[in-house]
Amino acid sequence: MAKLYFYYSAMNAGKSTVLLQSSHNYHERGMKTLLLTPLIDQRAGVGKIASRIGLAKDATPFQPEDDLFTSIHTAHLADSLACVLIDEAQFLTRPQVEQLAKVADDLSIPVLCYGLRTDFQGNLFPGSAALLGWADNLTELKTICHCGRKATMNLRTDASGKPIKVGEQVEIGGNERYVAMCRKHFVQAMA
Repeated sequence: MAKLYFYYSAMNAGKSTVLLQSSHNYHERGMKTLLLTPLIDQRAGVGKIASRIGLAKDATPFQPEDDLFTSIHTAHLADSLACVLIDEAQFLTRPQVEQLAKVADDLSIPVLCYGLRTDFQGNLFPGSAALLGWADNLTELKTICHCGRKATMNLRTDASGKPIKVGEQVEIGGNERYVAMCRKHFVQAMA
């Protein structure tokens, strides 16, 4: 039975690296995968999934209004898919998460989603909230705070490294904008 999986973490836990390795494992066994990434995240280019350690692969970009079930079903009919892998899954919409559950249930294709759980204020992203409710399996990928404790929060910083406390929920960035921290140091930074 295929399942919907959600692998979540703070920044810098290796989500994209794990996604790319999972896809590679399928390909090594002669199985086809479909990689999806949100169009909003173009740090590595449009339709690219890239990890901080240098791995990269082409992917199909999607937008909030896209019907992912229809897109995946069409791709599956053209060339049988063994797995669907989604990077930056926090940018999915609730309807898209429900569509991905339907892919697992009706098409019997496993769907592996990788993303952040919370934003820079500690609030759930809509896609992450939906995945926490709908996914069959939840797995936390771990990274560490500067103190050595498990990092669970994402601190947004300005160009000089000072914490940003207000702003839009979505602001694309990497190490130059975000720091993974344990809750204790996140709360201290935001005080």
